[in-house]
Amino acid sequence: MIPSVEECFRFMKQYEMLDNIKAHSIVVEKIATIVARGLRDAGVDISLEKVTAGALMHDIGKTICFNTGGDHAAVGEEICLQHRLDEIAEIVGEHVRLKSYAPDQTISEKEIIYYADKRVNHDAVVGLEERLQYLFIRYGKNEEYRLQLIKENIDLCKEVEKKLFTKLNFRPEELAGMI
Repeated sequence: MIPSVEECFRFMKQYEMLDNIKAHSIVVEKIATIVARGLRDAGVDISLEKVTAGALMHDIGKTICFNTGGDHAAVGEEICLQHRLDEIAEIVGEHVRLKSYAPDQTISEKEIIYYADKRVNHDAVVGLEERLQYLFIRYGKNEEYRLQLIKENIDLCKEVEKKLFTKLNFRPEELAGMI
């Protein structure tokens, strides 16, 4: 099942999503929807419902993980599965790091959410380099291994960006002004 916008907000309340995470999720949804609509206009088969719900729910496990220290993407995927939200569970589970990526395959909703999430710091739309610097400071902890993983993930996101924007009639730099 794909939850409606109203159901997504009920889940946010049920799982006590913090206001700043909710604000972030709303901006991620706006970016993801702009990209998804552009792709649909270009003839790509994308579910706007999955994109909207996946973006709103992508951080559903984050508040819980502040207390437990768990993997918020995995916790979010489990929450989706518990509520029979199977059609967005994988999107939520892979929004931090894609488990598999094929540049030559059809664009997927999970790639759109993955990309949109990397373009939003808190509730501001930023470029991937600015996001990289934020992630280094916030999560890198001056540990070379962590810094390398973050860089590799942003490099992958740059590949996803190329894949998405070869089909779009606007540039990544234009996204912030399109909200």
